[in-house]
Amino acid sequence: MIKLTFSKITRDDLKQFVNIQEQGIATYPWTQDDAISIDEKEQNYLQAIQSHLLNYDTHLMNEATIWARAIYPLLLLSEQGNIQAWAEVPLKAQYGHFELEGVVDGVLGKCVSGFLETPYLVVVEAKRGLENENPLFQLYAEILAAAYLNWKDDGHDLQTIFGAYTIADTWKFLKADIKGIDTDQTQMRIESSREYVEKLEPETIFHILKGIVLKKQ
Repeated sequence: MIKLTFSKITRDDLKQFVNIQEQGIATYPWTQDDAISIDEKEQNYLQAIQSHLLNYDTHLMNEATIWARAIYPLLLLSEQGNIQAWAEVPLKAQYGHFELEGVVDGVLGKCVSGFLETPYLVVVEAKRGLENENPLFQLYAEILAAAYLNWKDDGHDLQTIFGAYTIADTWKFLKADIKGIDTDQTQMRIESSREYVEKLEPETIFHILKGIVLKKQ
């Protein structure tokens, strides 16, 4: 059994075991669901977050400051019912021929009795600069781990999991459909959004986050 760690995983590691089908960047329906509304309380909260970002150079802030000021507040605002935002979440999954494990920077998921049970959205806070690793493969691994936990919970062969990586206050979202979790032919189909800058379009980012959560209600 090969053990793969989120923070060290590569594309070649994943492609040994998973058929990855990347659909590319497009305006997918899940990025613009007009039926999802933003109420006055949410609007005021978004304006407050934006006002705290507009006059700061977010690319000069360290990751912890950006996380506290920009990223986690939007995850908190997206909570609905038993779906809650968590930070620094350890995840582990055991597929047929490989294991995945590591710590996820941020999660939106179903919580029961104070414990995170099934993650629906996982977030990677990526390091900045060309010398740093591509965050996509770490995100793919975390999505696969989340899919496994949801499969263990409901037994459905098709699992739809969302992910995002952030660089400073820029967000990029993914939607992944995973099939064949308990087989040697696990398939992962991925759709990717464009990049969204929080200081300029917090409503758009929140709209996507809220849509992801409402799909699980």
